[in-house]
Amino acid sequence: MFLMIGSGSRKLMTGVFAGASDWITMYAPLSYAILAVIVVVPIVATIVVMKWPPPPEPEDPLARYKHEDVMED
Repeated sequence: MFLMIGSGSRKLMTGVFAGASDWITMYAPLSYAILAVIVVVPIVATIVVMKWPPPPEPEDPLARYKHEDVMED
């Protein structure tokens, strides 16, 4: 956002975006595939991470000594 404040940086960013737009239209099939991969892969990775099952809770090693049937000293 702050890059668009200065006139020099505004011209540079406009040129970069125009160049990217020209590149996308010039190499149409390949560029759209690359753009799709760049957009789709993070979305799929986010969904996989959100849906991944949580790890099981570790068992308490002292739980068997807390029962009433264990002899106390």
